Amino acid sequence: MLLRLHDVTKRYPGADADVLRGISLTMQAGDRLALTGESGSGKSTLLHIIGGLDGADSGVVAVAGTDLTPLDDAGRAALRRGTVGVIFQQFNLIPSLSVAANIGFQARLCGRHDPGLDHDLAQRLGLAAHLRKYPEQLSGGQQQRVAIARTLAARPRLVLADEPTGNLDEGTADAVLALLCDLTAETGAGLVLVTHSDRLAARMGRRLHLRGGRLT
Repeated sequence: MLLRLHDVTKRYPGADADVLRGISLTMQAGDRLALTGESGSGKSTLLHIIGGLDGADSGVVAVAGTDLTPLDDAGRAALRRGTVGVIFQQFNLIPSLSVAANIGFQARLCGRHDPGLDHDLAQRLGLAAHLRKYPEQLSGGQQQRVAIARTLAARPRLVLADEPTGNLDEGTADAVLALLCDLTAETGAGLVLVTHSDRLAARMGRRLHLRGGRLT
């Protein structure tokens, strides 16, 4: 079992209702899951809880057999370094590092840096000509591809992608999603994709919709 959530709830201070109400789901290694829902439905919140970026108020969250509940901030950060890779909407690239250094950054932190894999990812994501540039010299779409490469270079067991193609045109989005699916399949990693696109969600193995704090 790669991921198990049981009866997970979450309410933010001052809110009138829980943003997540009794969320339960499971994933096996290699599964591909699309998570859809209206803006503000809690998709990013759920993704952040799975990735240890936020804590649930109650329930069980376990990733690769590790229960996140008792972990402190350091323990959750270690989980993200070695087990879970997160592709953020905001990219979170390091502005002082080149594209090449950004791609290899996460892999170096977890002791899995492979220059050959970095090169392959850069080639397949159309970044080979930009490796010496810095994030500010790239378009939004190029920065998003660097963020994807950085996550995959660390070879995580579970990839959490929050609208990873949101800054790309339709054709490029299709190509990048196909590559993301191919690369996670090659390593046997699970993939959770948050998306507003029915077209992209349909390409995943399973789809769950978040409405009123519950999955359908």
